[in-house]
Amino acid sequence: MTRADIEAAHTRIAAHIRHTPAWTLPGAFGHGGPVSLKLEFLQHAGSFKTRGAFNTLLSKPVPAAGIAAASGGNHGAAVAYAAKQLGAKARIFVPEISSPAKIAVIRSHGAEVVIGGARYADAQAACDRYVAESGALRVHPFDADTTIAGQGTLAREWEADAPALDTVLVAVGGGGLISGVASWWAGRVKVVGVEPEGSRALHAALEAGRPVDVDVQSVAADSLGARSAGELVYAICREAVDHVALVTDDAIRDAQAQLWRDWRIASEPGGATALAALTSGAYKPASGERIGILLCGANVELAKLDDAVKSFA
Repeated sequence: MTRADIEAAHTRIAAHIRHTPAWTLPGAFGHGGPVSLKLEFLQHAGSFKTRGAFNTLLSKPVPAAGIAAASGGNHGAAVAYAAKQLGAKARIFVPEISSPAKIAVIRSHGAEVVIGGARYADAQAACDRYVAESGALRVHPFDADTTIAGQGTLAREWEADAPALDTVLVAVGGGGLISGVASWWAGRVKVVGVEPEGSRALHAALEAGRPVDVDVQSVAADSLGARSAGELVYAICREAVDHVALVTDDAIRDAQAQLWRDWRIASEPGGATALAALTSGAYKPASGERIGILLCGANVELAKLDDAVKSFA
């Protein structure tokens, strides 16, 4: 994936996405140096996934059978939103663990929702079967060049608004987001992935030297619950990602609570995971290091956010 690929993706999708703000703080979350928050949870459909969805749908012909995607929730919401805006029908396969809040967002954009099994991998298998039978266009959530290039437009924007970052922290599920971000900043800014201890597909792949299956059990599993990193994701990340930091579920909930308590930002667990690396000490910046933190998702069940806030009051 090249910067030229990402530039082309930006030209393709710019009219369809929001340029989300970057909020630079002189010091926050226990770090004495500057912190840049990329507020991508303000994107259409509540997450960065809208970028890759539009780039895919605008890069490929949509057949009469329409569009299909498997998703823990955010990718499905993004594909449903993009399909609606472009006048196409969409069928979204979700696992049983998907939150009602995310399923409601998908349906609000007119897509058909199909429960495709217990976990994300089951939903992906159901989606693949449907694509083979129907001829629908599959929009992969992470391991596809159009998805990765679309997600990389986020880093292009971020650099324009906060051009002097040393390190960026990025949550990882399947790895499409970090692959795009790392492709844009390769060799210029340190890119650190952040995964829950109970859902560490990229961490395991980098340790093993290839994508491997992992068990998935985390509070953030509905957005960061891929069973394995894809081949394309692995190929990019082994070259362009510095390392992957692991955080506990408690650290994720604490980061959610801090975002709401101190900044009135309602973040889902996956959206707060990158911040958890800083607040928990899983990533320890140098004095004065200029840190970027990607806040990537806002499709949260408010009752569960309330529970997280009460737990860390």
